[in-house]
Amino acid sequence: MNALIARPAAAAAVAATVLLSLSACGGDEPAAPSAKVVIGGTEIVKDQKLHDLLPEKIKKAGEVRVATDVPYPPFEMYVKEGETELTGLDYDLGQALGAKLGVTFAFSPQKFDGIVPAIQAGKFDVAMSAITDNKERQKVVDFVDYSQSGSGILVGDGNPAKVTTLDDLCGRKVAVQAATNQLDLLKSHQAACSGAGKGKIDIQTFPKDSDAQLALRSGKVIAQVLTKPAAGWVAKTADSGKAFDLVEDPAAPGGYNASPNGIAVSKQLPELTDAIQKALQSLIDDGTLTKIYNKYGVPSIAVKEATKNAAVD
Repeated sequence: MNALIARPAAAAAVAATVLLSLSACGGDEPAAPSAKVVIGGTEIVKDQKLHDLLPEKIKKAGEVRVATDVPYPPFEMYVKEGETELTGLDYDLGQALGAKLGVTFAFSPQKFDGIVPAIQAGKFDVAMSAITDNKERQKVVDFVDYSQSGSGILVGDGNPAKVTTLDDLCGRKVAVQAATNQLDLLKSHQAACSGAGKGKIDIQTFPKDSDAQLALRSGKVIAQVLTKPAAGWVAKTADSGKAFDLVEDPAAPGGYNASPNGIAVSKQLPELTDAIQKALQSLIDDGTLTKIYNKYGVPSIAVKEATKNAAVD
């Protein structure tokens, strides 16, 4: 989806278990979250100082209403096809933020193009859906940025073609989905190939990423270019991690042409933006954010500092 991240060596998996339940309270008190959120064997506990930063309406409700567009792996997924239970990087991060703030992050699937208008209409407080932070969207929502992601390179297990950068694709057959930012990236890199005295990239386009991966499996191409989060997830999960590898270029840790992705927050709730930003920084500082990204195969796209409205264009 070009409206999202384009629309984004993988670390060992770290178990992240989210056990959710709500216990009712008497009187007019909100339902107090009794959620137990465990990331990498460590329980995330409420920080009272961060909880105190929340707007009164959020404290009273005991929850943050979250819009998300499902599926978009590895950010948003259903645990089982045909069922409603959610999982994914955004979902796990939401549960960790909720536990830290002492409220529940209640996710509701929505079509992507309706998410920001729904926040403006007051139907949701935030959105977590791999949303690209840009200046146009900043006019109507605020962003707490939690990743930098762009395009990545997927290769066969063991990287037999020894691909380390985009330059290594010059003069070779490379798969890509048609009509994507990744196709534009490969086309724009042709000049660099020529300037380095190398042949042009032999770009092979396919209708779907899965078709491109079949070509990579069969050896018809030496690599596939797709969003880096998707590449990391495929490398981690296909054939239990034995089919593909994700290329990690130190010069482009978030991927090529990376842009910030953020949690979109209603401009009517500036205290919530502040609380989420500080809670995210706490999860960065204690290593929780890295554990979540490790679980989904893309630790390199995680930010080192929680920023607000980081996009400059």
